[in-house]
Amino acid sequence: MPKVSSLIVPYACYLRVYEPLAAFPEPERGHWSRYARRSERPSYQDELRRSLADLLPVPPIPVPVQESGDAFVAELDGVLCVCPWRTRLRGWEALGELAQELPAPVLDAALPELVRRQAAQDYERWLSRNPDARPWIRTSTWQVPLHWFVLVSDEEREYDKGAGSGGGSGGGPRAGEDAPVLRYRTPMVQARRRVARALRTLRDTLDEGPLIDGLVDVGRWLEEFHPRSLVELDYGGLVHVLPADELDGDHSAADVAEGVEALRAGDGPGAGEAYGRLVERWRSVRDRRSAN
Repeated sequence: MPKVSSLIVPYACYLRVYEPLAAFPEPERGHWSRYARRSERPSYQDELRRSLADLLPVPPIPVPVQESGDAFVAELDGVLCVCPWRTRLRGWEALGELAQELPAPVLDAALPELVRRQAAQDYERWLSRNPDARPWIRTSTWQVPLHWFVLVSDEEREYDKGAGSGGGSGGGPRAGEDAPVLRYRTPMVQARRRVARALRTLRDTLDEGPLIDGLVDVGRWLEEFHPRSLVELDYGGLVHVLPADELDGDHSAADVAEGVEALRAGDGPGAGEAYGRLVERWRSVRDRRSAN
């Protein structure tokens, strides 16, 4: 499939769920079965480039006119699993969050109010016909939300330096054979168990706040998928922002697990040290958002 450009979009990371084919009704199951046999499939960078290209016309196209028929493909214990892009649905959801992310003058310049209003009306009509719709992919920009790391463990960390490292780690949404990759993959049952255990600890030791709210939200989201699914936390384009030595030394999942365990044991200073490492690491990434 042709690419929009060779531009690397560096700021987005992802939390994905890959469901086994058995989770999909026909005829969608047949479509994904045929799709998985393709020799070439687009990457997450291709999806981002297409979305950026849609913003260039006048008026811009904030949400694709048709839903994407693409997906990411992986195997879990020999079972073929797919993660549909659902770019149109995710575009509608992201559009609803833009007002919290951008100042009004910037938002109006990028996407005029009339365009946004029309897209919101289209989404409302579509949602009335598809009330159970949910995305298989969550996206974050310029940082990995800390509560995402609760779902995975350091032992599941995969870091491939890319060019000169002897090839990729196989499968999944690679942006190119020489592109670096930092990701975690875990069975759904493990992700749900970790969320439940961390929530018990946090609610026993902390006041309600963004970390607990985020975990509750992601836990509810995971419950909507097949229990034999695969969960993936992928740094995506952030690997092009961070130096190789910082990526190599990034064990954020281990820091989160250490902090939660310290809270469980009543070790406040230990939890504070783990949290401090996380804050320092991710502040340096977020600072690049506003850099010239």
